[in-house]
Amino acid sequence: MNENLRPSNTSNILEKSLTGIVGLDEITYGGLPKGRVSLVCGQAGSGKSILSMEFLVNGIKLKDEAGLYISFEEKEEDIKKNMYSFGWNVDQLIEDNKLLLEYFKIDKSEIEETGEYNLEGLFLRLESAINLINAKRIVIDTIENLFSGFNNEAILRSEIRRLFAWLKEKNMTAIVTGEQGTNQLSLTRNGIEEYVSDCVIHINRTFSEQLSIRRIKIIKYRGSTHGPNEYPFIINENGISVLPITSVQLEYEVSTEMITTGIPKLDNMLGGKGFYKGSAVLISGSSGIGKSTFASTFANSNCERGERVLYLGFEESKDQLIRNLKTINIDLKKHLISGQLMIQMIRPTLIGMEEHLSRIYKLVSDYIPHVVILDPISTFNSISLKRDTQSMLTRLLDFLKSKKITSIFTYFQKGDESYENTSMDISSLIDTWILLKNIEYNGERTRSLYIIKSRGMAHSNQSREFVIGKKGIELIIDVDNRIKIKAKNIYEKKRFKK
Repeated sequence: MNENLRPSNTSNILEKSLTGIVGLDEITYGGLPKGRVSLVCGQAGSGKSILSMEFLVNGIKLKDEAGLYISFEEKEEDIKKNMYSFGWNVDQLIEDNKLLLEYFKIDKSEIEETGEYNLEGLFLRLESAINLINAKRIVIDTIENLFSGFNNEAILRSEIRRLFAWLKEKNMTAIVTGEQGTNQLSLTRNGIEEYVSDCVIHINRTFSEQLSIRRIKIIKYRGSTHGPNEYPFIINENGISVLPITSVQLEYEVSTEMITTGIPKLDNMLGGKGFYKGSAVLISGSSGIGKSTFASTFANSNCERGERVLYLGFEESKDQLIRNLKTINIDLKKHLISGQLMIQMIRPTLIGMEEHLSRIYKLVSDYIPHVVILDPISTFNSISLKRDTQSMLTRLLDFLKSKKITSIFTYFQKGDESYENTSMDISSLIDTWILLKNIEYNGERTRSLYIIKSRGMAHSNQSREFVIGKKGIELIIDVDNRIKIKAKNIYEKKRFKK
């Protein structure tokens, strides 16, 4: 780019106000436009008011910017109760003159003057409330209730423009909420707010397989680029989370440190030292082959070295897992007691994909593990479409890799699936792929292990027989030699009988 075309005065660049909402500041590339009006629109129950409340609370916490919440629907006490449910100490914020909640009951006679409409009375009330706490942020919820008495469309459009211009003139960073339009061509009922707003955020809520799915999209943002896609978000006890955002540039630091698998002979097959720290490992195989046992062995090894492991299971209870592993000399209970291990079990069908993603993100952020295990990821096929599962796992892997957290995924491989592929098509995202197979020969079933791929390291191309016994997992000689030896023994026995 020609340097002469770059702005010489950086003060002319659009300033932004952080929302403090996880993920939203990322997709808006820094927050909402400062001193301008943003429209948050969507259907009933989509989360407009919660997003607006969190915007004010975070403005106080992060930027010490006082906030004013104007409601035309709910009274102050109801608003306070709603905010308290997310753990926000509203009374303290009000006492400190950092937050003001106002219920404006609009009487048609107050804005009607000699047959025409006039918002001067409203402006006086707004200005008084702003000056009372020196507010820098304001929320108006919802605009339809303010203009419900307007029947003349020309006046309606004029007064909406006038309100937005007044807020901008007062240098208020504002959120105005709007209800979704009745037709597909309009984002709001009045059909004008989206055109006069500087930033437009649309949120919606749909249902798939009886599970709620919420999504957010930046429709427009004057003077700024923004995330172009629709992003899933959830509402939990902490408020709204739009997370995590996929790293488009694939830019994150990698480690050269190696960590053991907990099985010395498997380490030897992986160049002698195990996995790279922060890599993604897939262990796939049929039912009963030992996928969870391999994952648990790795978990146990890391806990023994003093690292924290987060184990997320989707099929059996925590007590059942601990009991079963105890029989092969893996004691996970002691690691739970020491705090080196956290085990969380949940049915995948209980919540949607976005809820699972958010739950994992929160657990990782709170517990700060070195290793995360998901056992098995194939259960997500029962609650989501293939593309949604891929999207969720991609974002999860990006998040974990950005934190240099090693991830272990187990995958149940159905009989009709190719051994070197998965129905989720996630193999390209994986750094190391270990395949476990059953081989039947001469009436005997043999468990075998293959390393399909392991990026950035020399690794064995041979198969290895393994057994699961009282001392855990033990790798034996390679399967081909085992079969040859068995065949030779059978031949010798037959020849001796003759």
